[in-house]
Amino acid sequence: MAAIKAIGIIPARFGSTRFPGKPLVNIAGKTMIQRVYEQCLKAETLQKVVVATDDFRIAETVKSFGGNVVMTSPNHQSGTDRCMEAYNLQGEEFDVVVNIQGDEPFIQPEQINLAVNCFDSAQVQIATLIKTIQNSRDLFDPNRVKVTKNLRNEALYFSRNPIPYSKDLPQNLWIDNFNYYLHIGLYAYRSHILSEISRLEQTMLERAESLEQLRWLENGYHIKLAETTVQSDAIDSPADLEEMLKKLSNEGFVY
Repeated sequence: MAAIKAIGIIPARFGSTRFPGKPLVNIAGKTMIQRVYEQCLKAETLQKVVVATDDFRIAETVKSFGGNVVMTSPNHQSGTDRCMEAYNLQGEEFDVVVNIQGDEPFIQPEQINLAVNCFDSAQVQIATLIKTIQNSRDLFDPNRVKVTKNLRNEALYFSRNPIPYSKDLPQNLWIDNFNYYLHIGLYAYRSHILSEISRLEQTMLERAESLEQLRWLENGYHIKLAETTVQSDAIDSPADLEEMLKKLSNEGFVY
């Protein structure tokens, strides 16, 4: 099979309910968006990396460190839609588009490579990552998205609740009696599939769980799952940033 030509797109909005201006926060001397961008450059499966934003401050920051950036509409409802517009603005074609979260400053390049390498089969439409859940806290945390899969390592369902329900067992024993999986929110799509799913209307499952990937499943698309053993920390709030900076300080972080 021919080598896969892949582009990494990092959606980055300035407006955020929980943390306005999040992409521009300083993390040990560099903005968060710069750290995400530089981590993506280390992934050998990506031929290009670009930031997709709706804010000139973010765009100017990306240009200041020599990064690729495109301005996109402020009206997109999801990062997927922003990725689609950014892809269309490239003026060149790629086999695979990787949607990389802009709030994970230390995303590991091997995670990106793992997702792209799922497309060694022509049948793969969409790919994402999972990680075994190690503790009950994560299992029952509604902010941690869980996924269950079929025997072909394709997603059956995503939920904020633990899935499956372990009947006849007390909840404190669930984690010891079933392999539960955490969803790692990095997506890769064949470019024509991204075009198709960006035109789909919201579905009832998506609205119920507030999870966009359920729209794709409900419309019959297949999502390949690859298991990773690493998980990078996302920054969703100022408290998350404070915790990360404290952790970096304790580790004597130099970058």
